[in-house]
Amino acid sequence: MATIPHGSEAPSADILNRLAARFPVTTAVVLRTLGEPGKVQKIVVGLHDSSAIETVIIPAGTRHTVCVSTQVGCRRHCSFCASGQHGWVRNLTAAEIVDQVLLAAHHIGRRPTNVVYMGVGEPFDNYDAVMESIPAITNDHGLAVGIRKITISTSGVIPGIERLAREPLHPELSVSLHATRDAVRDRLMPINRAYPIPDLIRACRVYTETTRRVVIFEYTLIREVNDSLQDARELVSMLGAFPCRVNFLTLNPIPEYAESPSTRETAGMFMDLLAQNHITAMLRESRGDALGAACGQLRVVTTL
Repeated sequence: MATIPHGSEAPSADILNRLAARFPVTTAVVLRTLGEPGKVQKIVVGLHDSSAIETVIIPAGTRHTVCVSTQVGCRRHCSFCASGQHGWVRNLTAAEIVDQVLLAAHHIGRRPTNVVYMGVGEPFDNYDAVMESIPAITNDHGLAVGIRKITISTSGVIPGIERLAREPLHPELSVSLHATRDAVRDRLMPINRAYPIPDLIRACRVYTETTRRVVIFEYTLIREVNDSLQDARELVSMLGAFPCRVNFLTLNPIPEYAESPSTRETAGMFMDLLAQNHITAMLRESRGDALGAACGQLRVVTTL
């Protein structure tokens, strides 16, 4: 298992030994890093079976967020996301998930403040390993990342949302929505054929009622695909009935998807309409796209 430097910003050797006892050695190693210190960096992590995954470090002032992968590949095949373009290989173990955080901490020389399960893979398709990894990340005697500083992102696996609602502790839940009509979401995200929008929104509403936690909806704005005034109005109608937040994202380029990002004016129209209807929303800055490290760009590494 990876180690991180000793000192006030890192767990002690005793803590690392206890983590190693709970999570077996995985021989995860850093194969390559891209980016500059103090900016977004991508780490290519090699695994024991010669698979390789990608992990991202995102600094913002005193905050250091680590974006971890949960699978080698992804079976969900979202059209605008690189992670599923070459299919699914296997699930990561809990130890391999934790190792990404430890390797990132070693790389930046301090504990991360936030961990997001938003890398390669659908976390709820590897539910048990994801949930097993969280205590090692949150434990006060370990990495000590607060449970509310952890976010699990799903493409909309309703059984996973329902299971998470029954857990004793709840990290932030982020749901990739990206469309307001089933016909559009079917094309963007094939998972919608199994879990269509009305069922997904209903599950999120129940999750909020059960946990008293606000769901975050992710919406990537794609020019002339999901960014019309009608889309904005339908989004307001869909989400106005229960407490939630919306993150609007810029479409990041991948070779396999030819569509273009929406304009800033269009993003502003969405933001204004949601604000007028008292729905909290923000436009997330795209960071790391030049490294292939931005949302939708992480993938299984086949050549080094």
